[in-house]
Amino acid sequence: MEPGERATGQPEGPASAVASGGVAASTGGTQARGVRGNRGRDGEGRVRCRILVEGTVQGVGFRPFVYRVARSLGLGGSVRNTAAGVIVEAEGPHAQVQALLRALRENPPPLARVERLHTQELPVVGLAAFEILDSRGGEAPRVLVPPDVALCPDCRRELLDPADRRYRYAFTNCTNCGPRFTIVRGLPYDRPLTTMAAFPMCEACAREYHDPADRRFHAQPVACPRCGPRAWFEDASGRRDDWGRAFREAMQAGLIVALRGLGGFHLACDAHNARALHTLRERKRRPHRPLAVMARDLDTVRRFCRVSDAEVALLQSPAAPIVLLERLLGADLPGELAPGLRTLGVMLPYTPLHFLLFAQAEGEPEPPDLLVMTSGNHSSLPIVHTNEDARRQLGGIADAFLFHDRPIENRADDSVVRVLADRLHFLRRSRGYVPVPFPVPVPTAGHPVALGAGGETKNACCLVKEGQAFMGPHGGEMETLEGLAFFHHNLEAMGRILEARPGVVGYDPHPGYRVSRTALELPGRHEPVQHHHAHLAAVLAENGRQGPAVGIILDGTGYGSDGHLWGGEVLLGDLTSFQRIAHLRYVPLPGGERAIRLPWLTALAVLWLDGGREAALAAAGRLFPGREREAGVALQLLQAGINCPLSSGAGRYFDAVSAIAGVCLESTYEGEAAIELGEFLPSELPWGRGSPSHRLAGPYPFRLAGDEIDLVPAVAAAARERLEGAPAGPISARWHRTVAEAVVEAAGRAALRSGVQAVALSGGVFHNPYLVREVPRLLRERGFEPLLHRHVPPGDGGLALGQAVVALWRHGSSGPAHAGGGVS
Repeated sequence: MEPGERATGQPEGPASAVASGGVAASTGGTQARGVRGNRGRDGEGRVRCRILVEGTVQGVGFRPFVYRVARSLGLGGSVRNTAAGVIVEAEGPHAQVQALLRALRENPPPLARVERLHTQELPVVGLAAFEILDSRGGEAPRVLVPPDVALCPDCRRELLDPADRRYRYAFTNCTNCGPRFTIVRGLPYDRPLTTMAAFPMCEACAREYHDPADRRFHAQPVACPRCGPRAWFEDASGRRDDWGRAFREAMQAGLIVALRGLGGFHLACDAHNARALHTLRERKRRPHRPLAVMARDLDTVRRFCRVSDAEVALLQSPAAPIVLLERLLGADLPGELAPGLRTLGVMLPYTPLHFLLFAQAEGEPEPPDLLVMTSGNHSSLPIVHTNEDARRQLGGIADAFLFHDRPIENRADDSVVRVLADRLHFLRRSRGYVPVPFPVPVPTAGHPVALGAGGETKNACCLVKEGQAFMGPHGGEMETLEGLAFFHHNLEAMGRILEARPGVVGYDPHPGYRVSRTALELPGRHEPVQHHHAHLAAVLAENGRQGPAVGIILDGTGYGSDGHLWGGEVLLGDLTSFQRIAHLRYVPLPGGERAIRLPWLTALAVLWLDGGREAALAAAGRLFPGREREAGVALQLLQAGINCPLSSGAGRYFDAVSAIAGVCLESTYEGEAAIELGEFLPSELPWGRGSPSHRLAGPYPFRLAGDEIDLVPAVAAAARERLEGAPAGPISARWHRTVAEAVVEAAGRAALRSGVQAVALSGGVFHNPYLVREVPRLLRERGFEPLLHRHVPPGDGGLALGQAVVALWRHGSSGPAHAGGGVS
């Protein structure tokens, strides 16, 4: 199978993968017997059958769709929501019932996802009319709660129509758009089990809600200005004001506003105002991490960024994620938006409130065309979602607030995606995609529910139930009590809407991970899953593979089976176990975490490995002037082996080269040094800005000896070039090519020895655009099959999927629980 195809043979390029925000109708895996026998037929050839429809079929207009199709076919019967799914009873001529089944399988509503159809023939009883019945609970749930969906074109037209009763109403929605996951509290997905239960419908809304011919039929968040949620502007003193006018005035004044959205708060300011951006960064203590923006419309995006057709499809999809785009040269944007980067994270308005922020109103200040919309939180804390918490936690950052009173039950930060090598690539999977499931291999029918607890950073839990993986929303860092509380909420929310309690729990064996200690307190069988094995297993599971496969796993840090820090690994494994075949040469990190924050210290350590103390000190004096004293202390630690943990992390090597090239000597966010180094790649490629001649440079020298991939000679060669006056561009180009060729050579040797053809690529370093394109190309040239991520990020945001799948497969085996998660 080619990497760009689904298991069902359907293409998975960006245009098809994102057309419905991850909830496109699918016939893959759908099962239906049809109506074949004579039982239940009368003398005129009429039949009656009951159809159970499983999948994302509630809150997406499925019942009115069934109602309209059944009536058009002249069928009698009914349709209702239940906890098990949508149940349809249909009676009429055999051919017409078959036509209904085909419509359910092949032409469901745009936001529906039909997973399975089960049919049962019943005696004919003379049903003539077709009706929609009230929901019913009581069965084991097989319903999939839909994700939150961006404002649809119909609601947008009403929003801007002065003659419509929902004109400029900030909470307009219908069956085809609006909040879903963020408001649901339980199943079945009906208004009493959502946060909209607090808003009784007025007569006009109730009429729409109960009319099967209306597009708001059983749209659970339906509301209007008379009966629905309200928004208001509040300044630091608590004084309330009209939100539209006050927000625009705040933007013109260069203020920062905490804005309550769909799944939590954003911090907003005018993206053209450099002073406001500086203030936001200073208050949030976020000096360099790029800030996401929301553009008024697609024309605005095109003024500042290069946008492909696939990227347009993502921006305008129902999921409406942040899409990482390449900025146009000369674009009139402040450098403070994304310091050191040529890319910009951009999204379009996806709620009616967002659209109104950009819509001109008579007598109000001119609206902005581009707003910063960054997550409303302090560093390492979860996104804020209640008004009370916003006042308390964001009061020191925001000058004012834009509140509303619709409760957010389940937080969901913005998803972040990119198009790489013509594929949809997740950097963060959350709003718009959660909780849409995807199929994964399972060992046996009737297996227990499996939980993957995720990592300490970029946490997202995962539940595997009945062969489907359900990723939870992005939870962020787990180093605080607030982070752990958010983890518990996510786990409970996912368990509640799936009515699933884990029987097996996969977790990272790192002794310092708080989330792992929390996982061990949960009931069930516990399976430690080594960090990089989880990455490998996640790629295999997404691609419907059990293994074995070779894995090239490149990231910054992961706890290894030998007690050291891993991160540059070639593994051979499957969904139960693994072997470590090769790894990058260990580098001591002087000061531990300090070396991660200061990439030049890692560079010093690599130079020390290459040439010893005096050579490293001399090079440091020229490469990192003004740091000679600290360099001397670090070299003493290295000589004595004190507080210098060993790391094989690929991220640390990228840090070292970035510092040597003069790109990033001090890192303020994870991956900063490597990301900025990647900006100096050749200009004719879509991911770089260096000179075209850099592409022709060969790799630096490296060595493969036994199980070690030695990149120390490559780093030393880069340092010599820098000392001879080479700019960052050629160094970046040669370094990237070196890494690609070294890991492919090591993986190819492992694949040939083991007789496997598939090579899985994972770890946070595979966010790098060059490696995502070049490593698969080199593997294919050598006759191997590269496997890449499809549904989760390659970084720690996808870790829980691998943990859950490994725990499940080990549970399905006859052996005892694995103590170490792998074989070193």
